[in-house]
Amino acid sequence: MDAEAPMLAADRVSLRFGGVRALTDVSFDVGRGEIFSIIGPNGAGKTSMVNCVSGRYRPTEGRILFGGQDITRIGTSRRAALGIGRTFQNLALFGHMTVLDNIMVGRHHLLRSGFLRGMAYWLGGAQREELAHRREVEEIIDFLEIQHVRKAIAGTLSYGLRKRVELARAVALKPKLILLDEPMAGMNLEEKEDMARFIVDLNEEWGMTVLMIEHDMGVVMDISHRVMVLDFGRRIAAGAPEEVLADEHVKRAYLGEADEVVQDQGEPATA
Repeated sequence: MDAEAPMLAADRVSLRFGGVRALTDVSFDVGRGEIFSIIGPNGAGKTSMVNCVSGRYRPTEGRILFGGQDITRIGTSRRAALGIGRTFQNLALFGHMTVLDNIMVGRHHLLRSGFLRGMAYWLGGAQREELAHRREVEEIIDFLEIQHVRKAIAGTLSYGLRKRVELARAVALKPKLILLDEPMAGMNLEEKEDMARFIVDLNEEWGMTVLMIEHDMGVVMDISHRVMVLDFGRRIAAGAPEEVLADEHVKRAYLGEADEVVQDQGEPATA
C-alpha cells in the first residue's frame, strides 16, 4: 500500500443496470484518518457507490483504488483481507448465533491455523490463536458497551443493539477503512448519540478511516471531515460539511419537487 496515496479513490466510476444508470462518472478520494460522508436524496446512488467500493458491484466504467492499488476487479473477500470492512443498511447478522459468535465471524480471515494444526488443537497452536482472537473480540465488546448481551442470541436483541453488534463484527475485521451504510437508521436520539461517539472514537483512537452513508444531517455536520453529495447518480458537490450544505445545487436536490426524485433500479430504495 502506497503511504502517499489516499486511503480510497474512485476514478470516474459509472455503473449501469441494463439501460439504467445508477452512477455516472463519479470521482472522489478519502484521505487517511478521515470521516467522509456520502449524502443525497433517496435513489441518488449512495449505496451503489459503497457497493462498488466493497466489491459487491463491479463498475461498468472507471476504477476503485485502495492505498494506490487498483482493486476494481478483485472480490469482496480479498478486499476484506486488504483491510476494508463494512456494515449494511439492512442488518446482516446471523440471528440464531450469539453476539460473541457473530463478532468472531468477523475474525475468520485472520485465523492462520490450518487443518493439521486444528487437529492438534489441545497441543497448543490453534488453541493459543483462538484465545488471542477472543481477547481482541472482548476488547471490542467492552469498547461498544455490549458486555451485558455478549452471550445473548443476536436475533432476540433490540434493533439498536443489533446495529451495534454489526458494527462490532465489522471492527473485528481490523479494517483500515470501514464502510458504514446508514449506521443511525431506525435509532432513537440516545442510540444515535452513542453510535456517533463510537464512530468518532474508532476514527480518532483506533485509527480507522470511515466512509459513511447517512441521512441524519445533524450527525453528518457534527462528525464528518468532508462530505460528497450525489444526485441521480452524479456528484454535485464535495467539500467541508458547512460549505456543501450551503451549496444551491445541494439545496435544490433536497428541497426540489417530490416527483423529481427517481429511484435507481437495481439497488435498495434508500441508496
